[in-house]
Amino acid sequence: MNQATINGIQQVGIGVKDANQAWAWYRKAFKMDVPIFQDSAEAKLMTRYTSGKVESRHAILALNMQGGGGFEIWQYTSKVPLASEQELTWKDLGILAVKMRCHDIQKTYAHLKTVGALMLGEPIKNPIGVWHFYVKDPYGNTFELIENGSWFSKNKDLTGGVLGVVIGVSSVDDALPVYQKHLLQTEILCDKTGVWDDFAQVGEGSTEYRRAILQGSSVLTGAFGKLFCQTQIELIETQSQPRNKAFENRNWGDLGFIHVCFDVNGMGAIKENLAKEGIPLTVDSGNEFDMGKAAGRFSYLEDPDGTLIEMVETFKVPIMEKLGWYLKLDKRKSNKNLPNFIVKLLSLNRVKA
Repeated sequence: MNQATINGIQQVGIGVKDANQAWAWYRKAFKMDVPIFQDSAEAKLMTRYTSGKVESRHAILALNMQGGGGFEIWQYTSKVPLASEQELTWKDLGILAVKMRCHDIQKTYAHLKTVGALMLGEPIKNPIGVWHFYVKDPYGNTFELIENGSWFSKNKDLTGGVLGVVIGVSSVDDALPVYQKHLLQTEILCDKTGVWDDFAQVGEGSTEYRRAILQGSSVLTGAFGKLFCQTQIELIETQSQPRNKAFENRNWGDLGFIHVCFDVNGMGAIKENLAKEGIPLTVDSGNEFDMGKAAGRFSYLEDPDGTLIEMVETFKVPIMEKLGWYLKLDKRKSNKNLPNFIVKLLSLNRVKA
């Protein structure tokens, strides 16, 4: 059994009405242009979160090869996905925004304005002195663009992949053990309560919030750890009401950010460690799941407010499907990073914007 390690954020799940249309926009906006899989199947193991019914779906996992997590773009094919009954606010509980790394904040701002993002405000410094701004995509999802120094490789593109997520919680103190101890976002970059100028961009410039910005280690583990780069989780808490759950009266896979997924090794050991702390895996695929051309083991747990956290241990990844080239990791004993040149082979599958 491999040593238990958390290797970074592999992807954020985004429920959409049309996966191909959404992916086209995400390629243009965020250069999420390297597909790891495109697969249609039934979500048989997720009935706990789909009202007890097996639903069919089409999913695309795409990465930005400059580094960071990817997007799992998820579309129901057996039903019409539901939007939230009320527009989500920063007060709500769940994944409220996805943090995206970028090189140059002003050029990134101009780029996203050009591709049709809804600009929520101009670049401003966050509580730790880093330039950032917020936008919405054409589907109403909020993204936070942040200048960041953790990259796998660099090219002319302005953005990288996922740096992290903003999660609304009812209690930062209650949520910290899950994210800090078990998901190893151990460093606290900020933990302060106040009224924040930058939150005016998301309609909360006069409301008091506690903000805890956590960061994972710069020592990157796992086969693809260097590709996923360093990660951040921002937990936000307010006493202002109402605080509704982002997926209240809806299913996993409906519209919005459906989960944050961590790449791991040693899923069995992780499961045992969580059980000792009274945290169950609510879904566990067991030895293997098959996503068409990719394979591994996946599981889910919930934070104290029910926000879904996925973990994936990867066994097989397609390098060049047409030629039958696959990277098999299930027999790999080491948790060390793969050589850069092997990881960069994934770019052979790049799809133009």
